[in-house]
Amino acid sequence: MRDILIFAIVFGSLPFIVKRPVVGVLMYTWLSLMNPHRLTYGAAYDFPFAAIIAAVTLCSLLFSVQPKRIPLTSVTAMLLTFVVWMNLTTLVALEPELAWKEWDRVMKTFFMTAIAILALHTEKDIKQYVLVLAVSLGFYGFKGGIFTLASGGTSHVVGPPFTYIGDNNALALAMVTALPLVWYLRLQAQKKWLRFGITGVAVLTVMAIVGSYSRGALVATVAMMVFLWLKSRNKLRIFLAVLLIVPVIYAVMPDKWFGRMETIDNYKEDASAMGRINSWEFATNVAKNNFMGGGYRVFTPKMFLVYAPNPLIFFDAHSIYFQVLGEHGFIGLCLFLSLMFYAWRTGTRIIKFCRNRTDLKWAEDLASMCQVSIIGFAVGGAFLTLAYYDLYYFIIVALVTLDKLLLPKFAERENTSASIAMPPGPTKPGNPA
Repeated sequence: MRDILIFAIVFGSLPFIVKRPVVGVLMYTWLSLMNPHRLTYGAAYDFPFAAIIAAVTLCSLLFSVQPKRIPLTSVTAMLLTFVVWMNLTTLVALEPELAWKEWDRVMKTFFMTAIAILALHTEKDIKQYVLVLAVSLGFYGFKGGIFTLASGGTSHVVGPPFTYIGDNNALALAMVTALPLVWYLRLQAQKKWLRFGITGVAVLTVMAIVGSYSRGALVATVAMMVFLWLKSRNKLRIFLAVLLIVPVIYAVMPDKWFGRMETIDNYKEDASAMGRINSWEFATNVAKNNFMGGGYRVFTPKMFLVYAPNPLIFFDAHSIYFQVLGEHGFIGLCLFLSLMFYAWRTGTRIIKFCRNRTDLKWAEDLASMCQVSIIGFAVGGAFLTLAYYDLYYFIIVALVTLDKLLLPKFAERENTSASIAMPPGPTKPGNPA
């Protein structure tokens, strides 16, 4: 039944995608983030749904009469530069066969990022896009939270196999990053029962993050909660929600969970943590000895024999920053960090423009929650190999398209300010001023 349902939804959406390319963007985003086909057991499991949706969306966009424009901003310029640089580093990759396979996957993400920027135009488009982002990961938060409470936290919460979020740590980071978007939906909900329901999903998502046993996600959740509290209009409600969650964690989670979390302080006694440090030093050595880095998938046992301080301890990058450093060098890391910085600045600019504008309160809330998501990804990503995870770049898409939507309003306000500031011209003698 699951297979039939997925086939029906995907192929049933094709006529709508032909008519409106934005529907294709929404469908691709859903498939990419939620991976519903990986929850099936038959023909749908390995079926190339995403490729079909991407192809139909591209054709629809090419033949659409809607304007096709990617705004030239600091974010889009940095994103393009980062993509170009990654293409160059792949040409000189130390593990070329592995690098080109990863290049194929990563470039698909950035290609659809560009398609999304082109296709999203209206307020309705952006709101629907964010809804898909939140629901796709909120599903696993809801499901994982119930599982954690029902099982007493005895087992790890994991995602669908053979996906970006299949690992418990990766799923935890995805939920941390998506949680502010779930809260954004709550801020926009008009009906009391809907706000109550979304609050429940948010609380269950936190419990799912806890149930993942991910130490990095725990640190990221704390950091994100602080920023969520700072950005929220109702700080008391956030504070009360935290007060509710903390005793539940103490009541539900077993001793082995607390024992694992305590190793955050004693990282020198934890083999996993020391292995990560060895990988980080490996990435630094690769970047020092190779101007363009080692290319995608350079973290291999063969390369560890050459560049690792301890070549016998092999770990993946376990950090988005050291992953980019090892694969694309110091320039690649600078581009990656600059993209994050400019995305944050775009959010700040939108918030300042929308402040005290009741008609744009939704945009201010969205920009604020996107910034909180970036914080969650930036902190949690310091411990995971997810530098090219779709959700982070889709959040950047939300900020870029929001910026694109508001650009005419920005220009209108600047023109109005300039006219007010301009002094009146001189009048001719004898003529009334």
